[in-house]
Amino acid sequence: MQHAVGSPLPPPHQPGHGPALGWSPAAHHPGPHPGAPQGPAPVPPPPPAPVYPGPPPHPAPAPSHVPGPDATGHIPPPPAGATAPGAPPAPDPATTTLAVLLIGPAGAGKTSVAKYWADHRRVPTAHISLDDVREWVRSGFADPQSGWNDNSEAQYRLARRTCGFAARNFLANGISCILDDAVFPDRPVVGLGGWKRHVGPGLLPVVILPGLDIVLERNAERTGNRRLTDEEVARIHGRMAGWYGSGLPIIDNSQLDIPETARVLDEVLARSIASPPTW
Repeated sequence: MQHAVGSPLPPPHQPGHGPALGWSPAAHHPGPHPGAPQGPAPVPPPPPAPVYPGPPPHPAPAPSHVPGPDATGHIPPPPAGATAPGAPPAPDPATTTLAVLLIGPAGAGKTSVAKYWADHRRVPTAHISLDDVREWVRSGFADPQSGWNDNSEAQYRLARRTCGFAARNFLANGISCILDDAVFPDRPVVGLGGWKRHVGPGLLPVVILPGLDIVLERNAERTGNRRLTDEEVARIHGRMAGWYGSGLPIIDNSQLDIPETARVLDEVLARSIASPPTW
């Protein structure tokens, strides 16, 4: 290939050094590069090839059409706040596959509310109770009421992991789940952090926290190892108060029955889906 006398040779092609988009080599000014040194008049050569790199001496005319998405492989995003035609509406919590963690002290009614909520959904939903799974251990069951120790702590951790495995399995098969546990705000790694690792980042935590008098009254109706002393109930309830100001949604169901609490739970979940809490 021949080039005009005094014109630099085109460098090897490198990424980003090709012709500008929309610039046709035929549109380049025929003649030596504007900065080329002058010399004796040469024998007229064939028409010179375009000189690279650099833009043409004169601005290239605007293309007569806008390249389609296939021209560059890039589709520009829509303007902020724009909604694509036919975009699906916001998810309905009553029909969406969800993973919910219901938090509350003993006697808050979280297990009863979780069962009712799961029973009355329009999509398949499972209730996974930590206490039920913990009590799968028959021989060698470590009851914290007999004294909290390494064995009871290990069985709680095992039960939480088992609940998390079950929840992920249900969710993978399109079945929602609601779990209940007395998660303490002053133990984030063991509590919310553990559940988030076991179930996944899409877990929606909701706190049910009625007044202390209501919790004591409900606890008095319990039997077996799930009934706690009044002192223990008051201590747990006091620790649960730390959820106020945490950013998690809190339902005070002191004056609500189970169906009313489940209805409020649906409202809270709708808000959590639209604006997930930071935790």
